[in-house]
Amino acid sequence: MGISNFADICARTPLPLCSVVKSSKHLVLSNSSVIHNFDPKHLNVGILPKCYARSIELANTIIFGIGNAFINIGALGIILIILYNIRQKYTAIGRSEYLYFFQLTLLLIIFTLIVDCGVSIPGSGPYPYFVAVQIGFAGACCWTLFTNGLLAFNLWEDGTTKSMAIVRTASLCGFLANFLAAILTFRSWISDHQIPNTNTTGMFVVVYVFNLILLFFYVMCQVIISVMILRNFWVLGSVLLGVFFFVVGLILTYGFSTQICEGVKHYLDGLFFGSICNTFTLMMVYKTWDMTTDDDLEFSVSINKEGGAIYDNF
Repeated sequence: MGISNFADICARTPLPLCSVVKSSKHLVLSNSSVIHNFDPKHLNVGILPKCYARSIELANTIIFGIGNAFINIGALGIILIILYNIRQKYTAIGRSEYLYFFQLTLLLIIFTLIVDCGVSIPGSGPYPYFVAVQIGFAGACCWTLFTNGLLAFNLWEDGTTKSMAIVRTASLCGFLANFLAAILTFRSWISDHQIPNTNTTGMFVVVYVFNLILLFFYVMCQVIISVMILRNFWVLGSVLLGVFFFVVGLILTYGFSTQICEGVKHYLDGLFFGSICNTFTLMMVYKTWDMTTDDDLEFSVSINKEGGAIYDNF
């Protein structure tokens, strides 16, 4: 599979971007047949997967990927709980930075629901822009996570205006890089390719390769911190568990989506299990940060017998 052609990926996995890119070689249909010698310019369907989760009709509204929708709705609740818990750790290192990261993940999940569940209908005019925004927020999360990974090395003071400016700038750059790579590919505004939406090399490099490199460096930062600085192997375990869930999610989404879909009679596909694994990965990111800042209190408060507060350990 060449990186400039999403035909093989989209034939196995019903990714939202597959509805707005095309194969220059052929169109893969849901019944696994292939049509040759046709012009995709006049067919706005992208690349169809061999198997995808069936849709349901509810109140005259078609909802796609209902199982994946339930998982992402549950993930919204989990992220809200995580945000609440982070807000309660007033003196924790990196509190503001990780609060910002999980706010970005909240936006990412919302746009995932929009493009996965048919809130924005595939084939409609706004749909490519919603997919590009989703991809942009995914990139912003990766760039922010990498920046937060550097925070524990004391390269700058956490929670300051400078620190938040660095994190916000990194997330903005990540969003713009991924959004532009996606929308320029979808719309083919700078491509002289005879068939639009087929030159996907730039998007693949930015969205898949570069973001994966940033995530790798974040993991390496956490491993170094847990082993060499904190000497806490429980933290290392949470990091490795997060990596495990992330890798399993990728394998199930991109490698076994068709087998899963066919095995459960089109009720679910790989995106369902990929969303579950991604949710667990985010939980491990929070747990890793929580374990490294559990005892980071500037002072403690005790109550004496007369009811007065005594402040110690300033």
